[in-house]
Amino acid sequence: VGSLKPPHFIVSSAIVTDRKHLRSPSSLSFSSSSTLSGDNKIPSASFLTRRRIGTRVPVTVCPKSVSDSKNSQTCLDPDASQSVLGIILGGGAGTRLYPLTKKRAKPAVPLGANYRLIDIPVSNCLNSNISKIYVLTQFNSASLNRHLSRAYASNMGGYKNEGFVEVLAAQQSPENPNWFQGTADAVRQYLWLFEEHNVLEFLILAGDHLYRMDYERFIQAHRETDADITVAALPMDEKRATSFGLMKIDEEGRIIEFAEKPKGEQLKAMKVDTTILGLDEERAKEMPYIASMGIYVVSKDVMLSLLKDKFPGANDFGSEVIPGATSIGLRVQAYLYDGYWEDIGTIEAFYNANLGITKKPVPDFSIDTDADRILLAAKGSVPIGIGKNTHIKRAIIDKNARIGDNVKIINSDNIQEAARETEGYFIKSGIVTVIKDALIPSGSII
Repeated sequence: VGSLKPPHFIVSSAIVTDRKHLRSPSSLSFSSSSTLSGDNKIPSASFLTRRRIGTRVPVTVCPKSVSDSKNSQTCLDPDASQSVLGIILGGGAGTRLYPLTKKRAKPAVPLGANYRLIDIPVSNCLNSNISKIYVLTQFNSASLNRHLSRAYASNMGGYKNEGFVEVLAAQQSPENPNWFQGTADAVRQYLWLFEEHNVLEFLILAGDHLYRMDYERFIQAHRETDADITVAALPMDEKRATSFGLMKIDEEGRIIEFAEKPKGEQLKAMKVDTTILGLDEERAKEMPYIASMGIYVVSKDVMLSLLKDKFPGANDFGSEVIPGATSIGLRVQAYLYDGYWEDIGTIEAFYNANLGITKKPVPDFSIDTDADRILLAAKGSVPIGIGKNTHIKRAIIDKNARIGDNVKIINSDNIQEAARETEGYFIKSGIVTVIKDALIPSGSII
């Protein structure tokens, strides 16, 4: 909302998590109904019998590039609404996003004034014809529950109108008295529920990433390559690659090696030919590395075998289960996603991503439509929260915060870190965050 300047106060490069604070209407919309749809279905072109652990299941696929290209089309049979279960991992306590996570789960953190982080993977699912969705969380889940129940009807449509979006909180039982110990452990603790669904694949997603992706193409690539597991991968240049877990592939796109944040000679050894995954030669030279996005398609019987039998003590998918699967000879494929993606894991990343959404003339990320903008402009907004003659710069204003008149939130001393919870704000990476329900008195200078 950095470009919005209501008459009586100045907002300069600041994020307001609730649009009710603003006099001017927001132009942002993250529609969860139709903005990602539009792929034309094409007839089935071939028949493949998939190799699976202990069984062989026939599915229909059609030829396409492994890359998530804009021109590729899908023809899943059975379609995703019948054959895929979406599982969104809510993440841990969100300490790096504190104080935004003080009273809410990380996926419930507001985004673009009107939405929550969880709306991104849920919207991607719904627009990819995946209507059976679970969200796993164990911290501050009340606001997440409330948002999902209000935003998504109990009957989500899909195959035989059986769609749903449901939150599963961590719970203790006589068999397992522990909370979620990691991503894989969270899924393991609810396997008894997931395996009741008559599906072919589990789609494992993160709840704190900002991106737009057609999961049907992802699933189709999984089926076409006869994979046990398919890992979504981002192309990387050398500068960014040192901050990610990298993967090495063979000439068929099969993952054969992993390295966590490699440097020096170890980094050079992880170079791959990304033309194998669909990049053109010029871009492949610029991006000779691939990093895991933490997004996976896993065949149902493979998941049950891995978490119950092969690696019953593994807690994390990225560092334990996926590398373990390659070590025992399972087919683990890479699937290239060459689009905008951001991990909203820190205050700085949250701030930059929100400003990127408002960038003119072309935002870094947008799934809105002209109709959405017109609708929002017609509705207007209620001016509460920010007083007259107030100047806000490089800040995040959380929900229901009240800021008095003649306040300056500008961090003129360029303080990088400060915890002033009793005064209603924190500073991280030089960004001021006014916490939820805080009161900043008139005349205050931060």
